[in-house]
Amino acid sequence: WILIDRNGKHFGTILNFLRDGKSILPRSRQDLEELQAEAKYYLVSELLEKCQKALKLKKDEFFPVCRIPVITSPREAKLLVAKTRKPLVRLLFNRANNKYSYTSASDDNILKNIEMFDKLSLRFHGRVNFVKDVSSGNDEICCWTYYGRGVQVAEISCTSIVYTSEKKQTKVEFPEGILEETLNVLLYEEVESESDDFDFDFARVRDRGCLYSDDEDDHGAKVKP
Repeated sequence: WILIDRNGKHFGTILNFLRDGKSILPRSRQDLEELQAEAKYYLVSELLEKCQKALKLKKDEFFPVCRIPVITSPREAKLLVAKTRKPLVRLLFNRANNKYSYTSASDDNILKNIEMFDKLSLRFHGRVNFVKDVSSGNDEICCWTYYGRGVQVAEISCTSIVYTSEKKQTKVEFPEGILEETLNVLLYEEVESESDDFDFDFARVRDRGCLYSDDEDDHGAKVKP
């Protein structure tokens, strides 16, 4: 008998490979590295080469990470704006505001605004911080606010009140200026700002109760510089 002082976790995989030269490699990087070490120990060169190739592919993979804070109070919003050095885009949406009935296209346009927010956050998440605001007690129903270096630089309100012969109605639009203002806020980008500033600041806000969480032809919008 010869005692082999090795972990037997991947021994079955090595045996299967020695039998027929075929084996299903594990998906996780940690398991691949462990199997590579075992193949090296047992001098199974072909399996070792397969593990090295698989690890190289893992190294070349890129998984974008985009974290979107969801704020639930004006205090959280102020704290986030004050603490981040990157440009910031904040989308407030409050469909629970039912003071007036909504026009027929309003719900669709709210969804379009949220979808645009998700697309922009994926496209610019490395350069701009994006925040969803679902705080209650706000008269706004759908509003984009843009910040540069801690100061509000623009605002687009997507909501207006329309008057019909019988009653008032809330109209939510999907303005064309959303993308333009997002590009404009990039002008406030600080080249030397650290990429993890927002993560650090948001962690502090989270400790105070902040949570994590993405057709009408008339595209008029109210933009306030």
